Amino acid sequence: MPTCSHPPTARFRPMSNFDNTVVRRHTGSYKWDTPASDDVIPMWVADMDFRAPECVISALRRRVDHGVFGYTKVRPEFYEALTGWFSSRHGWNINTDRVIYTSGVVPAVSAIIKAITRPGDGVALLTPAYNCFYSSIRNNGCMLRSVPMIMTDHGYEIDFDALDATLSDRRTPLLILCNPQNPGGRVWTPDELQRVAETARRHSTFVISDEIHCELTFPGTAYTPYATVAADKSDRWAVCVSPSKAFNTAGLQIACIAASDDDAARRIDRAINDNEVCDVNPFGVEGLIAAYTPEGAQWLDELRVYLHDNFIRLSRFIESHPSLGWKLTPMEGTYLAWIDVRGSGADGDTVAHRLLHSARVMVSEGSDYGPGGENFIRINLACPRHTLEQALNRIETSLVQ
Repeated sequence: MPTCSHPPTARFRPMSNFDNTVVRRHTGSYKWDTPASDDVIPMWVADMDFRAPECVISALRRRVDHGVFGYTKVRPEFYEALTGWFSSRHGWNINTDRVIYTSGVVPAVSAIIKAITRPGDGVALLTPAYNCFYSSIRNNGCMLRSVPMIMTDHGYEIDFDALDATLSDRRTPLLILCNPQNPGGRVWTPDELQRVAETARRHSTFVISDEIHCELTFPGTAYTPYATVAADKSDRWAVCVSPSKAFNTAGLQIACIAASDDDAARRIDRAINDNEVCDVNPFGVEGLIAAYTPEGAQWLDELRVYLHDNFIRLSRFIESHPSLGWKLTPMEGTYLAWIDVRGSGADGDTVAHRLLHSARVMVSEGSDYGPGGENFIRINLACPRHTLEQALNRIETSLVQ
């Protein structure tokens, strides 16, 4: 199976044409049907405009042809696909006795918070961060403990002194880590993850690692599962994974939690049941099994190259239009560009509003991602190249002076 750090080689016949347009408007698409007008190009919410790999589509078609969609028993092939993929592709040997399946990574994170904390506890979070983390903390009656990241010329870095100080508070028993980081685009290195694990171990802190973007690293950059560095017996963690982002299958609603120990697995399983997110649909199961195959791996590696090329195109556009006052954060993974717009003289909310109403391009406001995001916008690059070019042409016509 191809490794995550290398692009596809010439001996492979391309499995997908990512330049193809798939009409999504008026199909019930949250991304495309949320804008009030059909002339808006949506580049906001994190799903892709590409068809899933044919191996996934074929597996779902076979399941549809069966015609009966009753309650689903997750069979051994599901666990074999999960463990085989992460072992061969990422060097992580998952203990299936400590795997809990659920309907998505957000329900997983919420259930883990419920399992580990009590109302009133603090939850540490490296900020800015994925917006749903904030609601998961709030909905469980917990308090946000923001640990602002440090922006450098190479992208975000973790402020380990601030992290250590935050976790030293016994009323903060939990840290949420996003690996790779959304919205900053960092793929944390083994050394960085090791320091996180050491800090958490020192303060007996439980770590949730959301690794939903783990497959979407750029060529030359490798993802490291948190579980492979937090290997001490005293380390307590739960890693959340799903094929949904990498294979564009979010609507199938499937995710897995891998827990560090039996006690954590029992507590999380109880919370999953308490939150009534313990059942999954047959399409999610079939989709995961089909995605985690050599065919899925080849398609994925081709996708990663295409996404990286989109990032390079955006980077060149920004460099060639200094009057915009935008600064693109270096990206190592995900398909979500994080852009500092302070040089434009406006904050992220204002720039996003201008893009929507003047350029007819919808992006995400950085303020959605909490402290430190106010002066940024987030742009989804997971679209055909001609869609990106159309959006950039609109931006150039409307905003470049």
